Amino acid sequence: MSETLKEKIIKTLIETQNLKKIDIEKAVFLQKKQKISLDKALIEMGLIQEQDLLMLLVRELNIPFIKLSKYKIDPAYQELIPEKIAKQYNIVPISLLEDTMTIAMSDPLNVFVIDDLKSVTGKEIDVVMSTNSEIRKAIEAYYGFEQTTSMTEITKDIEVDDFEIITNQEEDEDVDSALDQSEKAPIIRMVNLIIKNAIKQRASDIHIEPAADGVRVRYRVDGILRDVLNVPKENQNAILVRIKIMSRLDITASQIPQDGRFKLKVSGKEIDFRVSLLPTTYGQKVVMRVLDKSSLTVGLEGLGFTKSSMQILEGSIKKPFGMILVTGPTGSGKSTTLYSLIQKLNTVDRNIITIEDPVEYLIEGLTQIQARPDIGLTFAEGLRSILRQSPDIVMVGEIRDNETADIAIKASLTGQLVLSTLHTNDTAGTLTRLVDMDVEPFLVASSLVMVSAQRLCRKICVHCKKKSDISKKMIDALKYKFKTDPIFYEGTGCDACRSTGYLGRTGITEILDIDDMVRDMLIRGKSSDDIKAYMCNEKGMITLWENAMEKALAGETTLEEVMRITANE
Repeated sequence: MSETLKEKIIKTLIETQNLKKIDIEKAVFLQKKQKISLDKALIEMGLIQEQDLLMLLVRELNIPFIKLSKYKIDPAYQELIPEKIAKQYNIVPISLLEDTMTIAMSDPLNVFVIDDLKSVTGKEIDVVMSTNSEIRKAIEAYYGFEQTTSMTEITKDIEVDDFEIITNQEEDEDVDSALDQSEKAPIIRMVNLIIKNAIKQRASDIHIEPAADGVRVRYRVDGILRDVLNVPKENQNAILVRIKIMSRLDITASQIPQDGRFKLKVSGKEIDFRVSLLPTTYGQKVVMRVLDKSSLTVGLEGLGFTKSSMQILEGSIKKPFGMILVTGPTGSGKSTTLYSLIQKLNTVDRNIITIEDPVEYLIEGLTQIQARPDIGLTFAEGLRSILRQSPDIVMVGEIRDNETADIAIKASLTGQLVLSTLHTNDTAGTLTRLVDMDVEPFLVASSLVMVSAQRLCRKICVHCKKKSDISKKMIDALKYKFKTDPIFYEGTGCDACRSTGYLGRTGITEILDIDDMVRDMLIRGKSSDDIKAYMCNEKGMITLWENAMEKALAGETTLEEVMRITANE
């Protein structure tokens, strides 16, 4: 009996790659256990490089090997092989000549793929080979957004029923036509596609911005905005109305700012979206904040807090009364930190009330109030009412003025634990900011338990991480006391991080634990610099700059990112 193709390849592997029979047997065992192909098992075990295996298959099967990056693929082939099929089988259409379509694939042993493609396309299938990574990259580029793509082409592969709106409620003359357009399948698919890809790319915000000749769509990923799509101008109103319907907003109001929210079930997972609309020169701009509740359950360590910082935080929230402040600029993760602390305190024996503008995360077990300044429900007025509800813990979204600060501090002195945020650069500056807001220094000193300042910095992509070359001159300019010769890292850019070199973010923190000396310095009118110097020199407080440098030296982030985040420290 003649040997099978698989047996022939295994024999060749043993002969040409110096592999032992036991290694092949282990790979076959892994193949069966994980239900993957033999080539993947061999590569996962490190027995052979993907490139070497491909070249071996090329020799044995006489299939040409190509470099996909050199090919420009005709978009018309998407009609025959949709994105879903391409991703399912990890293939890319290369060319079409009469009744024969040529496809690139990495596993030519999978004959079922070729049979399925014959049925899908109605064409004969010819095969060339390429690497897994090249095919994934080509799929991303080929099925990605084209600036000139029409609405029908963009949305043809998205089902209207892919997304389920959980909370729903059904400009003059254009309103009726825009409403009609917004309920047509291509528009619904378009909005679904924008949201689907935002979730897929881990975006925190979706920006839909009208311009003179189109509508620009951008995603904020790891704190940085990226261009992803340009929608034709004629679809602007329909998309806007569709988002308003989803957010339960007035579709006729176009000259005033509007805020709303909606919840979608995507692939069985519920995701909240906070929507803000702002009138601009070319129409209303939409910003949708993607709110992922799973970030609240990762724990303080998952947010980037060190063990010593977590001990101070956890000790502070155990106090029966007092004020805890989380500070930092917009987008620094203050709300996530506050909610994570509240989650630790959220037990059945506690009455926890929050007043926020807006309410970001809806948490079971909390009483959450939306501030409405337009009807007189400001933070200060809401806080007064909350204190008549016998709360154990109060969370105030932000201290914006003297009145809110004064009521919050007095509440913290009369038996409540108060958590809030403030826009300051560092921890010591928070103390003097409250005094500048005309709160008596002795009240600030008596009420404050702890202040945390934070930033968010991008993490180096683990898939393309490598050592970076930093000159000695630059290292000396840092004026940082290195214990050993420093080694820094960077990301070179790959498919996983979309060629940015960064994947995900982590917190940079500074924790000021209020002690008697700090209280005394505050009452005596000492400056924030004096308080910071005392905390660093006497108490060993780690500043934002030092914490960022520690993370760079640990290989979590780059020196460039440290300078970007803490340039003013």
